[in-house]
Amino acid sequence: HVQLVESGGGSVQAGGSLKLSCVAYGYIYSTNLLGWFRQTPGKDREGVAGIETGDGTTYYADSVKGRFTITRDNAKSTIYLEMNNLEPGDTAMYYCSGRGPLKYGGTWNNPKDINFWGQGTQVTVS
Repeated sequence: HVQLVESGGGSVQAGGSLKLSCVAYGYIYSTNLLGWFRQTPGKDREGVAGIETGDGTTYYADSVKGRFTITRDNAKSTIYLEMNNLEPGDTAMYYCSGRGPLKYGGTWNNPKDINFWGQGTQVTVS
């Protein structure tokens, strides 16, 4: 039974920081691509950042480069998303995602290429 469990969302003022965590249970954590997507009502889910758990290669949406950092702790089967200098436009439900490594095809930020989703954690920036 595969489960991705997020935590760390909340409400902050613009310019503030939050750190999201995602633990992968029952999942072949190694040599896969885990990441974060976000979604607001009425809009498509968009890729924020991804990380290859095998070699640590990272991917970022242009809108978050320089502000967000994705990291991994393989010993804990956990990925993190550190979000700094948050803006009101970052307000969304954030979802942890899991799929095979990018070498298997698709793109890191296409929701249709994702095999597993977490339940989501809300981030609100005012």
